[in-house]
Amino acid sequence: MINFAQAQYLFLILLIPLFFIAYALMRHLRKKRLKKLGDRELVSGLMPSVSSSKGWVRITLFSLAFFFFAIGLSRPQIGAKLKERKIKGVEIMIALDVSNSMLAEDFSPNRLERAKLAISSLVDKLRDDRIGLVVFAGTSFVQLPVTTDYASAKMFLNSINTESVPVQGTALGEAMMTCIRSFSAQSERSRAVIIITDGENHEDDPVAVAKQAAEIGIKVYTIGVGSPEGKPIPYNGELLKDKDGNIVVSKLDEKTLRDIASAGNGAYVRAGMSEFGLNPIVDDIKKMDEEMFNSVVFEEFDEQYMYFFAIALVLLVIEMLVGERKTFRHLV
Repeated sequence: MINFAQAQYLFLILLIPLFFIAYALMRHLRKKRLKKLGDRELVSGLMPSVSSSKGWVRITLFSLAFFFFAIGLSRPQIGAKLKERKIKGVEIMIALDVSNSMLAEDFSPNRLERAKLAISSLVDKLRDDRIGLVVFAGTSFVQLPVTTDYASAKMFLNSINTESVPVQGTALGEAMMTCIRSFSAQSERSRAVIIITDGENHEDDPVAVAKQAAEIGIKVYTIGVGSPEGKPIPYNGELLKDKDGNIVVSKLDEKTLRDIASAGNGAYVRAGMSEFGLNPIVDDIKKMDEEMFNSVVFEEFDEQYMYFFAIALVLLVIEMLVGERKTFRHLV
């Protein structure tokens, strides 16, 4: 298996075709300048040592060196092994509302993007805790099963938008049930669900589901995203309207979210501009008894970048030795 620790540097390879284009333009301009000096064949005769082909050889060698240099910068690694290790932590399932109302702009740039940013920042702070992600609107599904693979968590998080769930609505109860079913078999007591939503237009009985969760030892926390006065919802370049043509205003339903958190032995936090609310909730969750988990991870990567740098250096040396003049053989 090959892994690139800094894969963003691979984009440098896209510059290589530009080297050839720039060199071809340079040769074209040089020929135009020589043509002004006089007859092309006569001028070429005055410069017998200049090679027209070695220039292309040099730019090819330089491009190959640049290619291997870019590969080296991306830090290729091989030899990873799957290893099972024991970790101690808690399991957290986050249920993220992706209904159209999360496009309201009482947060910058909107409610959904602000929530994703907060989750991403939280993932950066986790160590051995396991995290999973459920997205929901009118229905719900598991976007990411519980894992300690935080890189994958951020990758899946970035792909979320309001089209992730095709059915519109806000089925809070179903989202909670999906979270409850998604906890691992290893977890028995250190489990928590965090629901991030504006809370309005719920289509089932989320309070009853929160009570069921509490009965089996799962705490339910809620984060309210939005404002009580509400904001219109941008949609396809205009504001979303109802069937009567009135502009839809999405308001934060704090009462429902407080009731859910209370029934789930958790807490309700209203998201703020500076502190979204995830950090204090996770701090509270970590006060729960941590459990031992078996976690399968990749370990023992062998760095390979030095070989690619060495190849690039050799090619650059060859490129300098080639020169641009013809090689003459003198017969004795």
